[in-house]
Amino acid sequence: MDRSKVILVLGGSGFVGHAVVARLAAEGYRVCVPTRHRHRARHLLVLPTVDVVEADVSDEGTLDALMRGVGAAINLVGVLHSSSGSPYGPAFRRAHVDIPTHLVAACQRHGVSRLVHISALGADAEGPSQYQRSKAAGEAVIRGAEPPLDWTILRPSVMFGREDSFLNLFASLVRITPVMPLGGAGCRFQPVWVEDVARVVVASLTRPDAVGQCFDVAGPRIYTLAELVRFVGEQVGHRPWVIPLPEGLALIQARLLELAPNPMMSRDNVRSMRVDNITGRPPLPFGWTPTALEAVAPSYLGPHPGRRRFFVNRRRAVR
Repeated sequence: MDRSKVILVLGGSGFVGHAVVARLAAEGYRVCVPTRHRHRARHLLVLPTVDVVEADVSDEGTLDALMRGVGAAINLVGVLHSSSGSPYGPAFRRAHVDIPTHLVAACQRHGVSRLVHISALGADAEGPSQYQRSKAAGEAVIRGAEPPLDWTILRPSVMFGREDSFLNLFASLVRITPVMPLGGAGCRFQPVWVEDVARVVVASLTRPDAVGQCFDVAGPRIYTLAELVRFVGEQVGHRPWVIPLPEGLALIQARLLELAPNPMMSRDNVRSMRVDNITGRPPLPFGWTPTALEAVAPSYLGPHPGRRRFFVNRRRAVR
């Protein structure tokens, strides 16, 4: 197979990765997806031209071996939580800085110039959260590569889709409690459909106008976090009473939630919401129109998800 049609996808077993890998396979690419736990990527095994490899991409030697014969790389690796550190914690450093650093070096050694990297809307070296600062540091690694790569950096807002951990989390919460104490209730978001993100990722591999560009990737409408929670409540038939929390109380709430094995919120997440997660630029690159939240979310949040799934699949088929 033509080397340009062989793609290494880091983070391909996750929520965004599933959408990206499925689109790559549909467009005839050969895709290699490394993962530390192969069973977590079993949903990808049914896709044609996709190879799932058990590997730890944080290991430089392993990543170097994976790069052989590859024509381009896509980095989707990201984490939302880390223990504290300055300017960011160790988990943020490993995922958002060290892996891009190793990936850039492996690309250079093997003559792979094309790299598409997922960052985050709000990435900022001086941002209020460790997450934002580490994402900016990862971007800096890619921008500063010598010799330079043909990179594209994408900065999505919060993403929604059938398996998302954002709207589905609030749907679970509003089903069990009529009262929702909410930190960052007034923070504004511009949610983007994961399929729109995947479409941009794959198109960026071959579009000359994507090389050396950093694109925001967002939806067509801005919502406060409180509005999103109320929207989810309407879909599931449980309208919550949202109580906005001042940051001090939100930090205390987050500290308690951090004690859980899989925390739904952290103090760093609260600090991230000091900055609106919106773009002042066109929401999608290439002149494309983003898909509205209201056109998709009811298909998996609403009372008749099976019936509405047909609508979403039709939209996906014609894009």
